Amino acid sequence: MAALVTSEAFSCFGFYGVLLVLKMYMLAIITGQVRLRKKAFANPEDALRHGGLQFHREDPYVERCRRAHLNDLENILPFLFLGAIYSMTGPCLVVARLHFLVFFMARNLHTAAYLFSMKAPTRSLAYVVAQIPCVSMAVQILTAVAAYA
Repeated sequence: MAALVTSEAFSCFGFYGVLLVLKMYMLAIITGQVRLRKKAFANPEDALRHGGLQFHREDPYVERCRRAHLNDLENILPFLFLGAIYSMTGPCLVVARLHFLVFFMARNLHTAAYLFSMKAPTRSLAYVVAQIPCVSMAVQILTAVAAYA
């Protein structure tokens, strides 16, 4: 474990990975707060606790927040796997940092585009840009381990 922590690429990955996980936590909190503010609860027991079954309903903005959070789960979790393995292949620090930074910035733009209903194709472009470093890391990982398959 000490060897991984002293690896500059892995430490860089750890920095951006933790920031992305914190972003996902923040999005979960935002979704919960929007549910409370809009009084739109997914479960009847929550609705009863906050005023009655009439609040067991969907709200378009709550659903938008929820979709942004689900999209993060679908994209950040694979990045965490790919980034960790990629970091162990001994990549150039500058290139690794670029991969992690591009993904981090694109995912933040994607979330902002989702939450603030930014004009299309902002969200789609942010998604595509975030996929580029993931595909690049996947190809480099496969190249590095192909001899062992």
